Amino acid sequence: MPYSTYLPEHMGAIKLTPPGPFVAGSHAELTLVYTAGTFGIDDTGMVKVSWRTTSDMSKPQFDKPAAANFTTVEASNGAKLEVWFDRLNIRPYANTLLIRVGRGYLRAGDTLTICLGDRRQGSPGYRLQTNCEEKVELKTSIDAFATYEFCELPQQPCFDLIAGPAAHWKAIWPSLVVTGEPFRLAIVAEDMWGNPTEDAEQILTLVPSRPIRGLPERVTIKRGEGPRVIENLLVDAAGDIDLSLMADGAMLARANPLRVVASAPLRRYWADLHGQSGETIGMGSAEAYFRYARDKAFIDMVGHQGNDFQITDAFWVKLNQLTKEFDAPGRFVCLPGYEWSGNTGMGGDRNIFFRREGRPIRRSSHILVEGQTSTDAIYTADELFRALAGEDAVVIAHVGGRYADLKYAHDGKLETTVEVHSTWGTFEWLLHDAFEKGYRVGVVCHSDDHKGRPGATKPGASTFGAIGGLSCYFMPELTRDALFEALRKRRHYGTTGTRLFLDLVGTFERDVTGFSADPQLAPTQEFAVREARMGDIIRPGRVPMRLKIEVTGTAPIDRVDVLHGTRVAQIVRPFAAADLGRRVRVLWQGAEYRGRGRETMWQGKLTMSGNRIARFAPVNFLNPERKVVETAPGSALAWTSVTTGNLAGIDLWLDEVRGGMLKIETNIVSGEIDLSKLADEIAVFNGGGLGRQISVYRLPEQDWSRRVTVDHSVTFQGGADLPVYVRVTQSDGHQAWSSPIYLIE
Repeated sequence: MPYSTYLPEHMGAIKLTPPGPFVAGSHAELTLVYTAGTFGIDDTGMVKVSWRTTSDMSKPQFDKPAAANFTTVEASNGAKLEVWFDRLNIRPYANTLLIRVGRGYLRAGDTLTICLGDRRQGSPGYRLQTNCEEKVELKTSIDAFATYEFCELPQQPCFDLIAGPAAHWKAIWPSLVVTGEPFRLAIVAEDMWGNPTEDAEQILTLVPSRPIRGLPERVTIKRGEGPRVIENLLVDAAGDIDLSLMADGAMLARANPLRVVASAPLRRYWADLHGQSGETIGMGSAEAYFRYARDKAFIDMVGHQGNDFQITDAFWVKLNQLTKEFDAPGRFVCLPGYEWSGNTGMGGDRNIFFRREGRPIRRSSHILVEGQTSTDAIYTADELFRALAGEDAVVIAHVGGRYADLKYAHDGKLETTVEVHSTWGTFEWLLHDAFEKGYRVGVVCHSDDHKGRPGATKPGASTFGAIGGLSCYFMPELTRDALFEALRKRRHYGTTGTRLFLDLVGTFERDVTGFSADPQLAPTQEFAVREARMGDIIRPGRVPMRLKIEVTGTAPIDRVDVLHGTRVAQIVRPFAAADLGRRVRVLWQGAEYRGRGRETMWQGKLTMSGNRIARFAPVNFLNPERKVVETAPGSALAWTSVTTGNLAGIDLWLDEVRGGMLKIETNIVSGEIDLSKLADEIAVFNGGGLGRQISVYRLPEQDWSRRVTVDHSVTFQGGADLPVYVRVTQSDGHQAWSSPIYLIE
C-alpha cells in the first residue's frame, strides 16, 4: 500500500493545555502532548512544531531552566531526543522547534511531552507573540519513517491571544476640517505592545484649546468597551485646535494637530496602503485586516499588498470581493492590489494598485502557488512595467525583505512615488536613488504590516525596529479617483506613524511655467503659475522660489531640514543657543546595508565623569523588552537597541550645565565628548554601514514648541533637476518627509 494512503490521519495527534486564551506578550507555560499514530516514529524520525515566520513569539532555549522560554521535551518510553530551534520550514511557517527521536523509537500510543516555558525549575514561562490574533497555530508535522518526508497532522493545536491592560491612550481626529462640517474623535486604549484593548477603566477629561460643539467635558471608559467614537463634532471659527486627554490631573494623550478652515479645495486624508494578512505571510484574515484599519486604526484609506507568489487565484478573487465590499466613497477607501515580489536582482519589490477590481494578477513567480493559474509569471520589473502599460494602475517602489532597485527598472508613468519608511525601517536612500537617475517621484510612508494592524503597526519584540508609517494625501474628496489623482501628481507626505501637520508652498514673484504631468514622459499641458505645492514640476527660469514651510508636530520639533536633492540646504530648530541647558541627547541611527538583515543591534554603555546624571529618558525605544539600565547611580547607563535606518537614543539631564566628560561605547562605534566644549553644535561619530552614526547635542531642559515656520529661498541655476523638499524630526524620534517640488530646466 503506498505511503500516501496512510496520510495524514495515521500520523498521530497532538493536544495543547491549557487551551488559552492568553494575553499577548505575556509569559505562559504551554504543554503539547503528541501521541504517536499507527506507525509510531522510527529511529531518527522527527517531529516539527512550527509557527508563523513573522511572529515575534520567543525562541525556545534549552539550557537555562530558571530563565524565560526554557523548553523541555520528554518521551514516555525514555527514547533519547535531540531538540533544537531553527527557521527551517516552508514560508509562512519558518519558526520551528525540531525534535529528532534517536537511540530508540516510538510505538503507536507513545507520547512526547513538549513544555514551552517549563516552570518547574523557576522559569517565568514562555513569552508569547505580542500582537493579538485568533487561532495562533502551532503547525505540527511528523516524519514517521525517518525519510525527512513530513506530514502535517489533520488537527493542529492553536490558541487565541487577547490584549492586555491599558498602558497608552490615543486621541485621533482629522488633520483638517471645514467650519460647520461635522467630524469625529476616536479615543483608543492600547496595551503595552500597541494592541487596542478593552481592558481599560478610566474617567477622561477632554480639554480642547477652543470650543468644540458636541464635545463632552468628560468621557467614562468602562471595561469591556472598545474604542470610543464621538461623532458630529462642530467648530464654528477657523483656527488651530489642540485637545488633551486628562485623568487625575495628568495628561494621558494629546490628539493630533487639527486645523479648522473656512473652505478647503483639498482635504487631508491619512492612509496605510501597504500590508498583508494571514492568507499570505501576515496574520489574521483579510476581512479582519480591513476592519482593523477602519474601526481600530481610524485611517481613511487602506490597501492590501500580499506577496504575489502566495496569492492563489481563489484568494485573488476573494480579495477583490473584499475591497469592493469595504470601499465606501466619502467614508473609507479600500484599494485592490498586490505586491509584485520579484527577486532583488530582477528589480525587487513593487506595490501594485488598481483603480478598479477584476484586473489580472501578474506574479513574480509561482513558487508557493500550486497548480494552474490564470496568468503566467513575469520575472523582471521591466517586463512587469510593460505588462501594466495598458492598466489603470499605480506602482510604488518599496523596501521590505527585498528592495526595489530603481536603477534596474523604473516607469515614471506608473511608478510615481517611493516608500521611504515602513516597519522594516527608514530608507531615504531609495529617494536618493531616484534623484540620481533623474526620476521625479513623490514620498510616501506605509506600514508593510504583517501583524494584522494596518494603520497602527508597532514593532513588537522582533528585530523590526520601527513603527509602521502613515501618509497624508491631499484630495478634494475621499474616493479612489481622488487618491489616484493624488498619487499621480505626488500630492502627499509620509511620516513614521505620527499624524503631524506639514505644509509647504512655493511662491514666485512673477509667472513661471508649471506642468499638468511630467514632461519627461509625454507631451503635457503647460500653464503659467505663481505658486507650487508638493509634487509640482516647475520651470522657473531664474525666478527665485520662496518656500513657506509650516509644521505642527505631535511632539516638540527637534529640527526641520530643507533639502535640495540629497544636500541639506537649511536647518531650522525652534530654539536658540541661549535656550540650551542641562539636557544632552545621545542619538544613534542607521542600518547594516540595504537588504535583509539590515537591522543594527546596538549594545551600548555610557559613563559620565566630572558631572552627574540627575535623570534620563529613552528616546524612540519601541520594544518594551529593550531598556536603558542605570548601572552606576548618576554616572553610568547601559542599553540594547535596534535601528533599521531610523533612530533611537537617550536624553540625559545633568546636574551642571557645563562640564564633564561623556564616554560612549557601543559595538558599532565609540567616542568621548568634553561637554564643557559642546555648545550648540552636534558631535557625530561615524559608524559605517548604511548611515550608522552616533550624534550628541544639547536640547532645552523643558519641552518646547511643536510649531515651526520656515522661510526658504532658492534660485534654480539650471542643469539637472533640483528637488526641493523637507524632512522633519521630532523630539520623540518621529520623522516626516514631504514630496519634492521639482525645479527643472
